[in-house]
Amino acid sequence: MITLVSAVMAAMALVMIAGWAFQRAMNNGGWTDVFWTYGTGTSCALASLAPFGGNGAPTWRQDMVAILVAVWALRLGTYVALRVARGPEDARYAGLREGWGKVFQRNMFFLLIVQAPATALLSISVLFAARDPHPASRIADLIGIAIIVAAIVGESAADREMKAFKADPANEGKVCDAGMWAWSRHPNYLFEALGWFAYPVIALNPAHPWTWLSFAAPVTMLGILRYGTGVPPLEAAMVRSKGEAYRRYQARVSPLLPRPATKVDS
Repeated sequence: MITLVSAVMAAMALVMIAGWAFQRAMNNGGWTDVFWTYGTGTSCALASLAPFGGNGAPTWRQDMVAILVAVWALRLGTYVALRVARGPEDARYAGLREGWGKVFQRNMFFLLIVQAPATALLSISVLFAARDPHPASRIADLIGIAIIVAAIVGESAADREMKAFKADPANEGKVCDAGMWAWSRHPNYLFEALGWFAYPVIALNPAHPWTWLSFAAPVTMLGILRYGTGVPPLEAAMVRSKGEAYRRYQARVSPLLPRPATKVDS
């Protein structure tokens, strides 16, 4: 497994270097998210299909896990690619471009290259799930599939709510705080992180302590989204563009985990 994780990391390093070069040529940092999503989906799916235990052909569970990863990457990668191609630069990267100034491209390179080991951590969970030796299907497999489906449906619904809000001219300059966005400031990120819990659910076997490492994916994704390239740069950009309206939104609504909005004295 160590060899496969290392191979995923090496492949993703090449993918992210290509992503850096492409976003530089297109002058749009958002393309790096497309490269990361498709690259992560492809490398993790291929790794999950690698033979093990003397078996030449992949098991049905390897096929299942590879399909789950591929469906996630196809849905998210295509959505992001269409958004980047049609719209202005993502607010996160536009904010970094403004803040970093002349060293933007240098800093972007280092920001992107560290996403290779991040994908390698995600692949640990995928590989543990794919390589579970149990020959028959189990409740855990069905729960894992249900988690992935729920995460994709939930993230898609959150994206549609935001798209509809932005499409209404009456909402120009306002902050979306309806539907899922009234319970979490980033419901799309919440569902994205949720989907990665599918793999430890499929993989975890208390009789085999190493399978606890399968929680690497959800922990990594939660950390990236909440404290890395997700919430912090996006919210900094939103404060710059929406000002006090977004600060009031931050005071009322949870950043990630859903809860009823808090009343704030005006």
